[in-house]
Amino acid sequence: MDSKYSTDAIAAARSLQVFTYIYTSMATFWTYDYACTIHEERMFLFCSPWRRVKLLYIVTRYVPFLLFAAHLYLNFLPDETSDTCQFVNNICSCFSLVSIVCSEFFFIFRTYVLWDNNKVVLVAMLSTFATMVAGSIAAIFSATATAPFETSSIPGITGCYQSSGSMMLFVPYLLLFGLELMLISLTLTCAIQKWRITNNGLYGIILKHNVFYYACGLVFSMVNILTSLLLDYAYSGMLLDFQCVVHAILATRMYLHLWHVNRNGNPSVFTSINLSDLTPTTYVESS
Repeated sequence: MDSKYSTDAIAAARSLQVFTYIYTSMATFWTYDYACTIHEERMFLFCSPWRRVKLLYIVTRYVPFLLFAAHLYLNFLPDETSDTCQFVNNICSCFSLVSIVCSEFFFIFRTYVLWDNNKVVLVAMLSTFATMVAGSIAAIFSATATAPFETSSIPGITGCYQSSGSMMLFVPYLLLFGLELMLISLTLTCAIQKWRITNNGLYGIILKHNVFYYACGLVFSMVNILTSLLLDYAYSGMLLDFQCVVHAILATRMYLHLWHVNRNGNPSVFTSINLSDLTPTTYVESS
């Protein structure tokens, strides 16, 4: 960097470069993951009947493509204005929110299934989930409305970042941390109660998927809370969407695995697993 620029300008430019590298890497990783699973996904899309869970899968799987397209446009667009940055960033925030909501829905219903369709547990989870979504929307859009976007003063450095006020962005991930802590507690409680008395392969798969998903979610939520609070420039938000992407990959990959396990157990029937009707205690594992 040229010495004629201030230390602050150089630090901001470097943060924007790192931000762009991260999003480019994430887009590459997402495309690679899609290419690796395209055969299994094609089989699922063509062989399973249309149900609500299938629609949920499609939204969860393909919304990140829109998220990456919008973010890469923002990262590489030259001569951005503050208004353009805010407008595109709001679009990206909507895509991120849709992605994380759909991913979480998979595991809320799985937890509901593990609890034998207990209505009290479902109401508790959905109430907490609704609180998380409402709080996240309020925090995200209030932060973008009050925090100005800035671009680099150094020629050739594209992209923009929120110079102040972005600390509010930790709130959605704090709420998500609380939701997932609740869900993993419910999952582990159910496991302790039923593990020794349930001889069910499908039950075991759902349980392992849930625990791994929530553990990853808790770790990423804590990392995003810390980066939002402690880092400056574009660094503060560099991993926010990474968590959404990882959640979407885990949710869709785990659902594909569950569908194929169920299909292989019944090779003559090409059906999709309806998670709301899948009660593990009624499932008999084939020998």
